[in-house]
Amino acid sequence: METRFEHPDGQAMTEDGVEQMLALAERLRASNGGMLDDSAVQAVAEATGAPVEYVRLAVKLRSEKETQSFLAKLRSQYLTLEPHTRRLVVSGATATLCALFDVAAARAHHGIQNDPSASSPGSMLSIVSLVWLTVGMYNACVTRDSKTGALTGAVFGASFFAAREMFNFVLQLPVSYSYDTVLMVPFTLLGAIAGLGLQRITDKYRKPLGLRDPLQERQDLLRQLVDLQEKLKSGEQSYTFLSVDIVGSTKMKANADPLAVEFTFNEYHTFVERTVKRYGGRVHSTAGDGVTAAFDHPSQAFGAARNIQAGLLELNAFRNKIGQPIELRQGIHTGTVVAPDATDVTTLNFSHVIDVAAHFQKAAPVGSIAVSDPASSYLPGGRGTVGSERIAVSGVEGTIWMPKASVATSGATPPPLPGQV
Repeated sequence: METRFEHPDGQAMTEDGVEQMLALAERLRASNGGMLDDSAVQAVAEATGAPVEYVRLAVKLRSEKETQSFLAKLRSQYLTLEPHTRRLVVSGATATLCALFDVAAARAHHGIQNDPSASSPGSMLSIVSLVWLTVGMYNACVTRDSKTGALTGAVFGASFFAAREMFNFVLQLPVSYSYDTVLMVPFTLLGAIAGLGLQRITDKYRKPLGLRDPLQERQDLLRQLVDLQEKLKSGEQSYTFLSVDIVGSTKMKANADPLAVEFTFNEYHTFVERTVKRYGGRVHSTAGDGVTAAFDHPSQAFGAARNIQAGLLELNAFRNKIGQPIELRQGIHTGTVVAPDATDVTTLNFSHVIDVAAHFQKAAPVGSIAVSDPASSYLPGGRGTVGSERIAVSGVEGTIWMPKASVATSGATPPPLPGQV
């Protein structure tokens, strides 16, 4: 019988379903450099129909069961330590390796004494021991403070003494190669003094040596971060966006002469752009029949929108050659944006403020202007200047402005295009 797992929502998943979910999670983890963030967990949940918390728990349990190599576990444990504790661990490890190769070199030299004709790697082993001694000294040099430097040196001295005596015993070297136990204290003190001295010398001559103070480096990075934030915010300004679009333009074009369509819509765009500029605005973008314009103040955008709506009467009467009146929907919203070029709002490609203005435009009744509360709050008289009908779009409330008279003309046949008989 197939085992089933219950999750908090009361649903059930088969073992095959669980394996499918985990396999998908592993593929996403592999493609994301070994990490599985919240968006990936959400994607797995949507693909398998399992709750997000259920997926997160299952992935966590799977990860805990995965076997890691000894070095991976060791590295993971090391990275959890505090920085000064890491220095002490490195000091102990380098001292142990230094002692190991020192004893190995002594063992090799002892073998040469017994058999002078045999070749010996003792010199090479001594060099390796000196390399680890150098690493231990460098570890003491780069500590952040004198206390940690002294402790690092003390740990190196004590660890070297203890490890050397242990390796002497393991390799069964003569007693003459061993140190007296009481020398462990001088070794420790000598290591502490050396570590303290190395840290202070390095700290004093850090710049000539080409080394950077970790604290100063952090402060420099913070300063750069603040400067970068200030530069990014230099283009942060408050703008009001007006979104204008024609209602049912696709149907209008389908039933009209192509030349009439081209002429009429060119006239429409020219009319809108001219009105926007007259009220101090700039055309931000055009997409199809829609126009998005930017203004420095909501009163400019509101005035332009009303003038566009009123000007449709003349446009439909004299410049519309399609045979159907153009009707509009308009939306206005105010907010803060960050343009790449602070002096040119048209360099702004993506903004929540523009999106909200477009949403208000789409939600507005035909022939009306939907003005968000953030925009109407800057108008003389507030939202009462706009109207009384309320609207809510994308979590933002607003007010509907309606014209007192319709701007649509009758269905009379329009005059012919210039040049047509």
